[in-house]
Amino acid sequence: MSSSDQASVNTSGTGESKKESIFRKLRENVDHVQSGISRLGVSVATTWNPNHRHDEEWEKEIDAKLEATRDSHRFRSFAPDRPGNLVKWHIDGHDYFWALSEIIDSATESIMILDWWLTPELYLRRPAAYFPEWRLDRLLKRKAEQGVKVFVQVYKEVTASMSLGSKHTKHALEDLHPNIAVMRHPDHSGGELVYYFSHHEKLCIVDNKVAAMGGLDACFGRWDTPNHPLADVHPAKFEDALFPGQDYNNSRIMDFQTVDKYTSNALAIQEAGRMPWHDTSLTFIGPCVVDLVQHFCERWNFVKDLKYKHDHRMEWLALPQPWESVYAKRQAEMMEKDSQLRDDHPHLHKWKELGRQFAHPYHWPPSDLPRASEPVPEGTCRVQVLRSAADWSHGILTEDSIQEAYISLIREANHCIYIENQFLLTFITTTRVGNPVKNLIGAALVERILSAAKDGRKFKIYVLIPEVPAFPGNIQTNSGLKAIMEAQYRSINRGGQSILERVKEEGVNPDDYISFWNLRSYDRINAPKETIREMEEKSGVEFHEAQVALSRVYVGDPGEKADDDAVVYIEKTHDQLTKGDNTNKKGKSAQDVVKLPRTVEEAKNIIRKFESAAVNNIGDVPDNVCQDALRSGVNVKTEAWAGTEQEELDSIVTEQCYIHTKLMIVDDRRIICGSANLNDRSQRGDHDSEIAIVIEDNDMIETTMNGKKYMAGKLAASWRRSLMREHLGLSAPLPPQLPTNQPNDNMKAAPVHNHYDFGSPDDLAVADPLSDEFVNLWNTTGKTNREIFEHIFRCVPTDKVRNWAQYGEYIRASGSIKTGHVAHAALSVQEVKNDLSKIRGHLVDMPIHFLEEEAYLTEGDFMSVNSVTLAIYI
Repeated sequence: MSSSDQASVNTSGTGESKKESIFRKLRENVDHVQSGISRLGVSVATTWNPNHRHDEEWEKEIDAKLEATRDSHRFRSFAPDRPGNLVKWHIDGHDYFWALSEIIDSATESIMILDWWLTPELYLRRPAAYFPEWRLDRLLKRKAEQGVKVFVQVYKEVTASMSLGSKHTKHALEDLHPNIAVMRHPDHSGGELVYYFSHHEKLCIVDNKVAAMGGLDACFGRWDTPNHPLADVHPAKFEDALFPGQDYNNSRIMDFQTVDKYTSNALAIQEAGRMPWHDTSLTFIGPCVVDLVQHFCERWNFVKDLKYKHDHRMEWLALPQPWESVYAKRQAEMMEKDSQLRDDHPHLHKWKELGRQFAHPYHWPPSDLPRASEPVPEGTCRVQVLRSAADWSHGILTEDSIQEAYISLIREANHCIYIENQFLLTFITTTRVGNPVKNLIGAALVERILSAAKDGRKFKIYVLIPEVPAFPGNIQTNSGLKAIMEAQYRSINRGGQSILERVKEEGVNPDDYISFWNLRSYDRINAPKETIREMEEKSGVEFHEAQVALSRVYVGDPGEKADDDAVVYIEKTHDQLTKGDNTNKKGKSAQDVVKLPRTVEEAKNIIRKFESAAVNNIGDVPDNVCQDALRSGVNVKTEAWAGTEQEELDSIVTEQCYIHTKLMIVDDRRIICGSANLNDRSQRGDHDSEIAIVIEDNDMIETTMNGKKYMAGKLAASWRRSLMREHLGLSAPLPPQLPTNQPNDNMKAAPVHNHYDFGSPDDLAVADPLSDEFVNLWNTTGKTNREIFEHIFRCVPTDKVRNWAQYGEYIRASGSIKTGHVAHAALSVQEVKNDLSKIRGHLVDMPIHFLEEEAYLTEGDFMSVNSVTLAIYI
C-alpha cells in the first residue's frame, strides 16, 4: 500500500447496530436535558453562596479529612512520596508522542486523559503519510473497539478569547465509539463564572499502571524534533511533510484559527517559517501512578456531579481500592499509616458503590487481590505527586503543593538549579500584601543566592524561558504580550522588586549566580520562487492548492466530503510592523483563497500533478538545513540549492524556539516536572489546575561538581546534560522516524530505560555545570549565537533597543522584510551562510535590557494594573 493510500484508513463505524445507535442517542438527549436542569440548580446555589460546597457540617467534615491527609505529607500534597518507581524522560515531541502512542496502544482496560487542548487529528508518529494508523483519534477508536474504556477531560475554553475546539474534540471522539466519554469544564456560565482560569494538566494514565505527563498537550503545534525545523516544504515529495494542516503554525505571526476546521492552514508555508516548539515530558511505571488515578477520579466525579449527573455515558469512577500497600518495599508501619489515611478518604465507599472500579498491580506481597501477581518493573525513583487544585477545579479547599515543592527544593539546593519554563512571573518580597503577583518562587531564588554568597559557595542558576510570549504581531501594539513581558522583566531586573535588583541591593553581583537564556533556530525553506512558478505552470496546480490538498489528505476525514463552498484563506506573510489584531479576520488579510478539495482522492490527484512537474533537480535539495546547527556532519555553507542566490537568500528564516517546558533540576539529584508554569496562574492553587511530580533517583553515578567528586542521580544528570547538549549543538540531529527504522530507546515508553552516553567527549563537556570550562562554553555559545542572529535578521527583542523610540527605528529599518527573513540588506547569501555556519545549537542569551528605559511597557502603573488583566496573563 502506498503512503498516500494508507492515509485513507477507514475511521467510520462504532460496532453498534442501527437500533442500538438510535437508542443510545435518544438516551443521551434525555441525559442532556436532565443534566442541564441539574447544572441550573448548581449555578443558582453558587451565585447565592460561593462557599456552598464547604459550609455545611458534613462538608466541613469532608474537608477536614482531606486536610488531615495533606498535613501528613511533605509539601502538604494530597499524595505521599513513594519509592520503587521507574521514570524516564523524553525531550521534544518526536520522542514523547511516540512513547505516548506505545502507552495508549498497550491499554487493555482503561485510558484516562487530562488535557488543556486535545486535537483528535494529531499524528503521534510522523511523517503522517507513513503512520496513518497512529493518528490519535484512530488509535483511541481501535482501543475502544477492543473494549477499553476511554475517559477524557479537557478544558472548555472561553471561545471569545481562544480557539481550542473543545466542542469539536468532544463530538469527534464520542462519535467514534460508545466506550469513549469526553467531559468539558468549566462552563463559564451561571454561578460558576470561571472565565479566566483553566484546566492545564497534561496527563495520560493507562490501566492504572503506567502514566505519561509533562508539558506537552496532545494538540497541534507541539510535535517537534531536536533539530527544531522552521520549514516543511517538500515540492517533489509531499508525503515527507511533518506538519500537515494547522499543525504548521507560528503564533508570533498568527495564532491558531478555528481549529475545528482542522484542514485549514492559514500560513503560506513557502514564505513563513513555523515556530519550533521545545518541551520535555515523562513516562513512568510505579506506585505513584495510583495517586494520579486518584486525582483523575476525583476530578471526573466532581465534574460528573456538577455537570453530567444524569449522563449515562459519563460513569462514576471508584477509587482504585484497596489502597493498602501501594508500595514496592516499605516498612509495615508506614504502609499501615498511609493505608489508614486512604481508608479515610471521604468519598471512598460512596464512589465504590456508584462507580466503575479498575484494579491496579501495586500491592504488598503476598496478596490475592486482582492483578496482585502481575509483574511490575521496580524502579529506583522516589516520586511524589503534586497539584494545584481548588474549589472551582476540584471541589476541594485550595492545594498549592507544586509551589510549596518549588520553594522547598530551591531553598535546599546546594550547587546548581536548572530551570526551563514557559514563564517566570514572580515578585521578590517576603510578603504577598500589596503586590499584584503573589507567588514566592522569586523570593526563594533570591534567598538562596544570598545564602550562597554569604557562605562563599559557588552556586549557579540557569533559567531558560521564551524570548517573547506566543502572541502575534508588533510588540508595541499587543497589550497581552506587553503585560506578560512587563511582568517578566519586573521579575528579572527592573521595577524595584526583581531578582537581580534585590541581589544587587545586598552588595552581591547577580551575574556570578544567575543567568537567563532563550532558544532560537534557523532554517531554509525549499521553495525557490521561480522553480515553484515553473511547477505551477507545468502542472496547472498552484502551490497553495497542493498545500491545502496535503491537509485534506492527512488531517481531514477520508469518509467525508467537503462542502462545495469550503475554502481556506492563506494569510499574508507579515513584517515586524504588522499588528497582531490584523491577522486573518475572516480572510481580510489573506493573500490567497483556495478551494478545499471535496474528497481525499481529489486532493491526492492535486498533489500528484504538482509533484510530477518537479524541475531543476529540486528533489535532490535538502528540504531543511536546521540540522546543521547540531552535529549533522554537514556545514550549512555547502548545502545544495536549486534556485538563484537571491532566491536562497529570501528562503533563509529564523524564529524563536518556543520554550514550553515546565522543569526544574536541582543539584543533578532532584527534579520537578509537570504542567505548571512559574506564574500565579499555575502556582497559587486557586487559579489554573495543574499536576506535577517531584522525583529523587537513588541510582547514583560518580561525577564532579565544581571540580570535586560528586554523586549525582542518574536520571537527573542525564536529563540535564541531554538538554544542555541539545541547546549547545553537542548532539546529533534526529531525522523523522520511518517504518523501516527501529525506534531508539529514548522514544520508547517506560519501562525501557533512557539511553545516554556517559563518558563521551560531548557528555564530559556538560557534566560539571559549575566548572569554569563549562560556564565559558555555555556563555560564549549563547552570546555568539545571539550576535549572529541579530546581525543577519535584526531580531526583537534586542538589547540594542532601550526605549519605544529606538524600537520604532529598529523595526522600520527592516522595511518591508517579512518577519523572520534576512533583514541585513548588504549581506550576500554566502556571507549569511558563513555566519550561520558559526551557530552552535539554539542557545541565545536573553536581552534583559530590552526597553529598560521605559518606566512601564503597559499603559500606566503596572503595580495598579487591573485585576482582569492580571487574572488572564499573570
